[in-house]
Amino acid sequence: MHHLAEHERIVLTGVGLVAPGATCLSEFRANLLAGRSGIGTIDLRYMGTVPAGICSFAETKYRKKKENKRGTRAGCIAVYCANEALADAGIDFSGYDRAETGVYLGLTEHGTVETENEVYNISRYDYNVDYWTHHHNPRTVLNNPAGEITMNLGITGPHYSVGAACAAGNAALIQGTQMLRLGEVDLALCGGISECVGSFGIFASFRAQGALAEHPDPARASRPFDMARNGIVISEGGCVFTLERLDRALARGAKIYAEIAGYAMNSDARDFVMPYGPRQSECMRRALQRAALEPRDITIINTHATGTRQGDIEECKAIRQVFSDCPDTWINNTKSSIGHAMGAAGVLELAGNLPSFTDHLVHPTINLDNLDPDCNLPGIIANKPKPLDKPFTILNNSFGMVGVNSVVIVKRFDEK
Repeated sequence: MHHLAEHERIVLTGVGLVAPGATCLSEFRANLLAGRSGIGTIDLRYMGTVPAGICSFAETKYRKKKENKRGTRAGCIAVYCANEALADAGIDFSGYDRAETGVYLGLTEHGTVETENEVYNISRYDYNVDYWTHHHNPRTVLNNPAGEITMNLGITGPHYSVGAACAAGNAALIQGTQMLRLGEVDLALCGGISECVGSFGIFASFRAQGALAEHPDPARASRPFDMARNGIVISEGGCVFTLERLDRALARGAKIYAEIAGYAMNSDARDFVMPYGPRQSECMRRALQRAALEPRDITIINTHATGTRQGDIEECKAIRQVFSDCPDTWINNTKSSIGHAMGAAGVLELAGNLPSFTDHLVHPTINLDNLDPDCNLPGIIANKPKPLDKPFTILNNSFGMVGVNSVVIVKRFDEK
């Protein structure tokens, strides 16, 4: 994607996020650099206490309590993140038209929480459906969180959700980039949202697969690449970016976090849950090709690794294949600190790494006490940050169930 005209170059100018233990990027970054885990426990219906990543933020900062009650938890997170992103970018719609603004949100699933709650509610009334809420349908449609953003902000351009399992955050970022390049919109709000901790079914299913993390200390439960890892820690959260064409961003004097350099998505076409390294490496190669970069040009790889035995190994195999001789490429994992935020994972993890362009540090993978030899990549940063001269590029992996893979590459902005 080199030699693009300014109106084809897409830059990231605002970040709004909610993560376990953080309500803005500076707080999130400080936690990642300090190795502070945001994981606690949740007491789940039918299941008891399990490790989970819960978010605490100012839920009534951008809309009233009554509106939050009418909407969904996912919508509440989405509205907060979108408003924070616009404020961070300094966009007040004086220079952008709400009708030319698109909202694209990645979701792993949506509606499970609401449906479980309603079934539980009517179970207390002998399953009398007269007690089923009339708000159920608008709460459970897939476009709900993106739609709640448009209602809150008066955005009349397109909105929709991108469903791509745990690759969805990256997929929505790619969607926003493409829509800007096509001229379909002038401003894109894109990212990912997870309200997964509200659903006992998601926890129960991972437990049934033997993939739900357990640890006496919840802060140590998420441990990708570690020999003692035993599964996924499920988290809620959200992250929304403002994306703009470079010419418009420069014209208004925007601060620019990064430029979208390249991306790719592909499918394993093999299994419902088992990841497949060869397709992941193909996806990384395709993203590099689109970005006109060599593997050696990548400074930081943010891994998808969730803390499942085989998933971590497959990704490490894939990275080994592509980045076999890259002494200046460093590898980290953000889920070790915040757990797996599902639809928000890709964008939250990218956001957590963006400040490396200015603070020149690679945040560490925490809880990595005994590296699995099958995950032994030379560039893995464990337990404390690594200073670098000048990080230039970040490659962000995000993979999901039913064999969907996504890779996004961003680069430090320079005007060349």
